[in-house]
Amino acid sequence: MDKIWLPHYPPNVPATIDLAPHATLKSLAEDAFARYPDLPAFSNLGQTLTFEAVEEASRNLGAFLKTRLHLKKGDRVAIVLPNVLAYPVVLYALFRTGLVAVNCNPLYTGRELAEQLKDSGARVAVVLENFAHTLDEALPGTRVHTILVARLGDFLPIHRRMLVNFVVKHIKRLVPRYRLRNALSLAQALREGSRLSTGEETVDESDPAFLQYTGGTTGIPKAAVLSHQNLVANVLQCSAMLGADLKRGSEVVVTALPLYHIFALTANFLLFTFLGGHNVLITNPRDLPGFVKTLERQRFTVLTGVNTLFNGLLRTPGLESVDFSELRFTLGGGAAIQRAVAQRWKQRTGHPIIEGYGLTEASPVVCVNRLDIEEYTGAVGYPVPSTEILIRDDAGGEVAVGQSGELCIRGPQVMREYWNRPAETAAVFTPEGWLKTGDIARVSPEGLVFIVDRKKDLILVSGFNVYPNELEDELAHLEGIHEVAAVGVPDEQSGETVVLYIVPASPQLTREAVMQFCHDHFTGYKRPRNLEHIRFVTDLPKSNIGKILRRALREQFQAEVR
Repeated sequence: MDKIWLPHYPPNVPATIDLAPHATLKSLAEDAFARYPDLPAFSNLGQTLTFEAVEEASRNLGAFLKTRLHLKKGDRVAIVLPNVLAYPVVLYALFRTGLVAVNCNPLYTGRELAEQLKDSGARVAVVLENFAHTLDEALPGTRVHTILVARLGDFLPIHRRMLVNFVVKHIKRLVPRYRLRNALSLAQALREGSRLSTGEETVDESDPAFLQYTGGTTGIPKAAVLSHQNLVANVLQCSAMLGADLKRGSEVVVTALPLYHIFALTANFLLFTFLGGHNVLITNPRDLPGFVKTLERQRFTVLTGVNTLFNGLLRTPGLESVDFSELRFTLGGGAAIQRAVAQRWKQRTGHPIIEGYGLTEASPVVCVNRLDIEEYTGAVGYPVPSTEILIRDDAGGEVAVGQSGELCIRGPQVMREYWNRPAETAAVFTPEGWLKTGDIARVSPEGLVFIVDRKKDLILVSGFNVYPNELEDELAHLEGIHEVAAVGVPDEQSGETVVLYIVPASPQLTREAVMQFCHDHFTGYKRPRNLEHIRFVTDLPKSNIGKILRRALREQFQAEVR
């Protein structure tokens, strides 16, 4: 496809990016350490680390990993941490020593974590003690030989550290019992590392930086091998599209999405490292009242999130007293932003949600809207610099502008392969090197990309396509609905039919009211067939960043029918 979007870029945004200044994440991090030593880099639990403090701690940890644990360039280290101050220290240490990060969801079950540890071949794991019992369960059969245990109070002043760790473990009882052999405290590793010296490790742009596992909503998760160049390219692409409106060394980004997820990893952690920004880490974003209190106390200029997070914040008492006067923009991604949520967000904050689009295999950002839009557009924006896109039909041919088909992409941010899965790698790439995203999209004459839906979530009713995003986006306007998910289930008459799962916001909401709304707003084949296909639930299954898992709902419906 011709790059019809280039004339619509903001002023001074280049068509391509130059990777020369920062070929690796190591050089990107060390440049930030040198430029912004005294500026705040990360805050959590009332404690702030400067770039200089993070540089020193990461150097000490890197020395420990190489000298005491004898790890070699390319060895994998599993990170089982939420958003706490230990996370950036560990990650910078891996960048500087050529080790490969394996991001793990701390909320995984023992079985899920074991699969990831075995598949990655990780030799060392760093875990917050609150989740050490899960790691204990997951270890048998893995290659992990050493565990570093972090505590919530790490990096706090000594008296607060002792108090926080005591309260967490003995008062709130948030640390289940565990018995980990070959376990050391992260604090001990840092102390030992401070007495060690280690030579500089040469890191090449093609070296793997992450084994970043996909969400696993279609089966066993696969790890995208993301190189240093992939991630540096995506940081520079994002900076080109967004950075002109940001001031180096003065931005404050609220990081509520987990850093082990690719969205926050790039958009918050890496981008704001490059910009010398201050990351305010939210350890438990599910505690919305606590999150709102943080927003009340903390100056911030950028906020990132997903639809369910924005929707939850808007319904949380206290948000009306938050000062949004310094907010430059709100960035949304991870899942489709619903128009009703975007409109309420603009009304409350005075800023639209700037929606983008990406996927793990692309580090992740592929498209993003301009920052100067006034209202929610429904588009995910323009392809970022140095990115090519193609919209294909089921036969593999390119469709005309304005028509829907599968979105395919090429660019320096795209992974080279899945870890140890040559068949899956071959299946996701075309012979010409296009990554098949599995998303149905269309492109406007101006080059704006619209995501219609996930290919695998498409509902086929009597030969007609029904897109869940369309139904959910419209139903979000119905008063009394907090959250809604539309899924397709097998049907003898039409092949599939629509089922709605709804979390009510009001006890006055009835299934009859929902059915009437569907009758008023959707053509026949897009509606639930009967009231039994409208189901009220207390919550919806979600991924670690709040994306609704439609596959789990389809399985739930089948189980209920059986």
